[in-house]
Amino acid sequence: MSNYTTGEMAKLCGVSVRTVQFYDTKGLLPPSDLTEGGRRLYSESDLNKLRLILMLKSFGLSLDTIIGVLSSEAPGKVLYLLLGEQLKRLSGEIQEKQEQLDAIKAIMAGVSGESIPVNSIQDVGKTMKNKKGLRKIHSAMLAVGLIMDAIQIGAIVVWVMTGIWLPFAIGMPIVIALGALTVRMYYKNTAYICPECGETFKPSLSRWFFSAHTLKARKLTCGKCGHTGYCVEVLG
Repeated sequence: MSNYTTGEMAKLCGVSVRTVQFYDTKGLLPPSDLTEGGRRLYSESDLNKLRLILMLKSFGLSLDTIIGVLSSEAPGKVLYLLLGEQLKRLSGEIQEKQEQLDAIKAIMAGVSGESIPVNSIQDVGKTMKNKKGLRKIHSAMLAVGLIMDAIQIGAIVVWVMTGIWLPFAIGMPIVIALGALTVRMYYKNTAYICPECGETFKPSLSRWFFSAHTLKARKLTCGKCGHTGYCVEVLG
């Protein structure tokens, strides 16, 4: 049975020693053994696990999502669904870029003197503005979150610096309202795929709100088969 040091693992996978150590601290890649001197030793299975983690990272999955997948009860099924959704997203992006290329080619082919095909220009404009799906929802949530942070921090700074608490008293209800609206928007526009039976479902708001989650998956109970585990988030 082969044993690898942290440095050997890093070299074989083309990453830094610090990256391997970071995955260890996150609980993703604990060593299989330790030497008498306390050096970490990794097995062949650990090496393959590191390769899987790096591959999933290259597919665009976040570290939290990878942790959720590997710690789930059915990691293979969850991973299959996640990669399926990632495949759809990437296919959509490829199609979007291809439409842009086709429209640009149409404009270039149709340009003659001062004559410009307006329809093609409109098509390009529509394609460039086509920001749909979960990425749009996440971006909107991030923007609202930044606004909420700005209101809270600004109000607290004014209170601490001047002793005037009125901005904080006014700002907090606004922050709470923005938070509630953001949660409502997120819940309303998402659904989840059960890795056990493949059913797409929408959980109750309370179960959804208090469940453990990553950026692309949430630990829920399927209403059809009763399976409890990480379910993949999709546009709902």
